[in-house]
Formats: sequence, C-alpha cells, structure tokens
Amino acid sequence: MSFYLVFIQTLSILAIVALVGGPLLLGAHTSSAGRRWIERRFRDQAVDLTRWAALVALIAMLGSLYLSDGVGFTPCLLCWYQRIAMYPLVVVCGVGALTRDPNSWRYGVPLAAAGLLIAVYHVALQFQPALDIVSCDAGAPCTGRYVLVFGFISIPVLAGAAFLLILGLLVSARTVSRAAAGPRAAGASSRG
Repeated sequence: MSFYLVFIQTLSILAIVALVGGPLLLGAHTSSAGRRWIERRFRDQAVDLTRWAALVALIAMLGSLYLSDGVGFTPCLLCWYQRIAMYPLVVVCGVGALTRDPNSWRYGVPLAAAGLLIAVYHVALQFQPALDIVSCDAGAPCTGRYVLVFGFISIPVLAGAAFLLILGLLVSARTVSRAAAGPRAAGASSRG
C-alpha cells in the first residue's frame, strides 16, 4: 500500500473521530449539566485542551501542504480560504499552549468558526454544484473532489472536521478557564 493511501485513510479515520468528538464537546455546552461535566472532566486543563487544538491544526496544515505540494493537488479558492483560517490556528493555539495562556481560545474560536463555515459551504457545494456563488478557477474547481474516502470524506470534509474539533476543544478551554477564574474572582471581591 502506498504512503498516499495510508495517509488519506488515516486522515479520514481521524476526521470521523473529529466529526464525533467536536459535536459532543460543543453539545455538552448546551446545558448547565454538560458545562459542569466539562468543568469537572477537564479541571485545570484549559492549556491541555489548547495544546490538543494546536495539534489538530498542525496535522490539518501539514496534511493540506502534503496534498498540494507532495501529491500535486491544486487548491481551489475555498481551499485557500480554509487555509487562511487554519494556518494561523497553529500559531495561535501553539503560542497559547507554550505560554500556558488559558485565554488563547479568544483568538482561536473566531478563526475556527469562520473556517468551519467555509468548509460547510464547500462540502455543500461539492454535493450541490448549483449553490456556487463563488467564482472558482476552471483549473481548480471548488466542486471537484480529488479525494473521496468512505463515500463522503473529501478534502473539505477533512478540513471541516478539523475546524469542528478545534472549535469544540477551544470552547471547552473557555469553559474550564472561566470556571477556574470564577472562584478566584469571587474570593477577591469578597475580601475587597
């Protein structure tokens, strides 16, 4: 089996994990019981959650570079927009993890949310080309599928899964860092 096939299948399996894990993390925030579970499960681990988000972003970035520079796939316009959202996430989350800043989620959440929206539109466009409102290059059409694994995983699905998991991890980091700051802030105001 070639490196390319192993690579694509591995990314596809990771995408399935992200497509399950991201919504579970985000869904936990829809109820107070879910937020309390996140706070208990990841107590004092906001930086670790940010570290995981940085790793996911790094894998996505390296994957996109391999597919374009190693394999030779030409990125379409929407792929470039997704890269514009993903590549800074490596730096934002990486610096947040290295400096142990529990509030680095503030900068990563908007990038991940924007990238996710672009990826969702890109996936929809691949299944319904009539939705095309973006002028894509004929040499690299946004509706083209260079990869199709398990019948539904294309390159935009890989990116969308990564953005979804990063968003879930960073929103969870926000919940944990706010919960940790809550008792300290309450203790400081009662002494004042």
